[in-house]
Amino acid sequence: MKAIAIIGVVLGLLVASTTAQVQIPAERLEEAFVLTPEEQEKNIEICTQNLIQLGKSIEAYLEVNGDYPEWLSDLYHPRYLPDPDVLICPADRMGGRAGFARNIDPKMPVSYGYQFRSQYRERIQENRTLYGDGVPLVRCRHHASPDFHCLNLSYSYKISRSWSIWEAVPEQLYDSPEEAIAAMEIGLQQQPYNERLCYYVYPALARLYIETGRADRVDSVIDLFKSSINTDYPRYYLTLARLLEMTDRDTELLQVFKELAEQDPNDRTAHRKLAEIYQKLGDTELATKHRLKAEPVLALIGKPVPDFSATDLDGKPISLEQYRGKVVLLDFRATWSSLCLEDTPNVKKVYDAYKDKDFDIIGISLDNDEKMLRDHLKKHEIPWRQVYSGKRWDSPIARQYGIRNVPTGWLIDRDGTLISQQASGGMLEHLVSEAVAGKRNLVKLIQSILGNNRKSK
Repeated sequence: MKAIAIIGVVLGLLVASTTAQVQIPAERLEEAFVLTPEEQEKNIEICTQNLIQLGKSIEAYLEVNGDYPEWLSDLYHPRYLPDPDVLICPADRMGGRAGFARNIDPKMPVSYGYQFRSQYRERIQENRTLYGDGVPLVRCRHHASPDFHCLNLSYSYKISRSWSIWEAVPEQLYDSPEEAIAAMEIGLQQQPYNERLCYYVYPALARLYIETGRADRVDSVIDLFKSSINTDYPRYYLTLARLLEMTDRDTELLQVFKELAEQDPNDRTAHRKLAEIYQKLGDTELATKHRLKAEPVLALIGKPVPDFSATDLDGKPISLEQYRGKVVLLDFRATWSSLCLEDTPNVKKVYDAYKDKDFDIIGISLDNDEKMLRDHLKKHEIPWRQVYSGKRWDSPIARQYGIRNVPTGWLIDRDGTLISQQASGGMLEHLVSEAVAGKRNLVKLIQSILGNNRKSK
């Protein structure tokens, strides 16, 4: 197989059984894939043609063998696919090596995700029943952009662009919303009871009815859902709630989440939705009550933050108490999170602007690869101390503070009281500037932003 050249850098095949691996330094790879918009579009054009050719090859394979191939590499044959380069996307920086071990083609490098392998066939056949032949057969994930995540080859051998979870927006797989609606209507007639897919298909159909001016049909979708899906299904209430929200049926919606909260008083999702509904209905007292149950940390705003004791990345003891007298940001993040990576320059900018004004940061890493963390810190010249346990979500400090998302920032005042547990992104600099200026009304400001209407004692 020919080596693949991108921006003049010959990557070669990173995985191949008959050729030596080519080792390219990580920084060279990164430079090689800084593409202009024109180059990106060229790659998409080539990839699209590859997918079209794969569709023709699969058709030929089906005609001869009566079934789909087990792997895309099975197509590599003079009768079906004589040119193996078609199996490699020009934007694939891994040269055909799958990101997950279970997806690695056992015979040769392949860039494309084949959806109809043996272990997926039952699941994909259910998808086809509910959504029709617009369902992806082959997918390419190497052109992710704000506009789309995947290029798809469907079972009807058409090319589409979609988000990774296309089930939420099935119209992306078709030429029009009406085509998607028609496919789902047929699918639900055949398989209305599919619990695994009902979380997507019922809300998607209801949404498309509304968007195409047929909102009067949503009630029939809700009735079909109620009569077909068992209430014991874990997502039954959440799916029903999504359907009821589309038609502003607040009374029924309120009852749904009351039942959920009664079944499990610790169900934060139920309390969060109850807070939203009561706020919409104008009952701020009940909204606040459920908001505090959904986010217990809100009760800490304006109160002392529990201390922690740990060892930093350099083996030195570290605790919140050591930072008393400073405004400090407990910064929970991980290098495996794209949102964290995008947010890193923002945090660094805020640190540089306020580090001489009694502001500091303690990084709490949810990584499980110490080398990747250290490389990241070095690359971005991050000077503040880091706590690393290698346990991801089970990191002791993350568990202590109930962290469930990254990036998450807890901003703590000089006296050790919590200012905000949402100090990240666009709000970070404003919060820090107010805090270092010593504006004591900041807590009330945050409470107002979060909809917390409790009276200060």
